[in-house]
Amino acid sequence: MKKLQQPQNYLNDPKAKLLKTSLLAGKIMMANGSEAYRVEDTMKRIVINGGEENCSCYVTATGIFVGLENQQRVMIDNVDQRVINLEKVVAVNELSRQFAEKKITLDVLYKKLIRIDQRVPTFPLWLEIIAAGIISAGAMYLFGGVLADLLITFIIGCIGFSISVLCKQWINLNYFDLFISSFVIGFLSICAVKYHLATKIDPIIIGSIMPFVPGVAITNSFRDILAGHLISGLARGTEALIVAATISAGIASVFNLIGGWL
Repeated sequence: MKKLQQPQNYLNDPKAKLLKTSLLAGKIMMANGSEAYRVEDTMKRIVINGGEENCSCYVTATGIFVGLENQQRVMIDNVDQRVINLEKVVAVNELSRQFAEKKITLDVLYKKLIRIDQRVPTFPLWLEIIAAGIISAGAMYLFGGVLADLLITFIIGCIGFSISVLCKQWINLNYFDLFISSFVIGFLSICAVKYHLATKIDPIIIGSIMPFVPGVAITNSFRDILAGHLISGLARGTEALIVAATISAGIASVFNLIGGWL
């Protein structure tokens, strides 16, 4: 009898590992806020620099496909979580350039991509909270506020951001943290004006919600649409609209409940 051939580990197959590496790079970029056309370009460059000229990539906001033309080799992966972490995007681009310049091998590239995917580089929480307060105070003044309201806006912005972080840790529900944070910001703003701790409520609210506004997502949405990636562009745009609607719902809810208290 003819002995059955044992299946080969795909990571020991150079072509399969090349596709796997390209797929991992694309997933990291897409999950951390990169544009679809940039993801496709990086994936293709990795495959081409790995010695395979004929490759096809297809990227959406929730799924990535890569394959070799005229061969039965296609890999797919889903993107179930999306955040804005441009540091990871820059790191993947830098590794792609090093691979193109033959400074690192495919094995090294794959291992470093795994480390990038698992590592979550963040600033200390206290620094993020202070930064949110500074953004809130600066935006308040830009949108017609007065200097006397800088401190109270800084405090409200810090509290709103802290509430968002706590909600993400305690409740695993998308957008719920934005609703609660916006509600708290609206409530504190009303209280500040009611008790004469602040003068103009509208700039305070606008400034305090600025750390949550999906500016990068909206920008990437238009860039994807202009680049011809309509599905990814519309998906990102829809997600940005949901975020904006959630923030608006939180502010509207607090005004409907206690707005007459002013």
